[in-house]
Amino acid sequence: MPPSSLRQLAPAAAAGLALSLLSALPAGGHGLASGGLVAGASHPLLGVDHLLLLVGVGGAAALAGPSLLLVSLAAAVVGSLFGAFGGSLPAAEVLAALTVSGLGLALLARQRSHQLDGQGVLTVVLAVGVAVHAMLHGQEAGGSASELLGWWIGAALASTAVVGTTFAVLRKSKPAWGLALAAGLTLGGGLLALAPLV
Repeated sequence: MPPSSLRQLAPAAAAGLALSLLSALPAGGHGLASGGLVAGASHPLLGVDHLLLLVGVGGAAALAGPSLLLVSLAAAVVGSLFGAFGGSLPAAEVLAALTVSGLGLALLARQRSHQLDGQGVLTVVLAVGVAVHAMLHGQEAGGSASELLGWWIGAALASTAVVGTTFAVLRKSKPAWGLALAAGLTLGGGLLALAPLV
């Protein structure tokens, strides 16, 4: 199959994978912050809201600048510490899903304007989304010290792989892929937020 045909099939394959993940897995992948390295590494891949957020982080960094990776890292540290020390937010699971939609909308607005006008909004939405997800994980921290350390290392490695792969793919892709990502995040986050009501 020629490379141009493969490029045309890639969006359809990605959409199919996303739909199968959304239909096969429960909304929200929280409540898993124990069990060691394998459980931690699998969480970013099996927690749909987490996976969508990580894809959004990689996409935002590719489309709006790699400095957003540092913003995300700082937000993850602050959010996880806040949660680990007892911090909480009302309806945090729904809020986590809505932050995925918010990130999609912020990316969509920035991509459609073709300017840096939306950079500040995108940065804030990204930081809030990452911090809320990290807070939920900080709240769930449990198990032995070695299990907990293994979980966080596994989650960090898998998260880095998802963000890095998305970043690399979108840096070399056409602008239409950025718009498709933004639309997919907006829709996916909304569906996850509504899932508990169904």
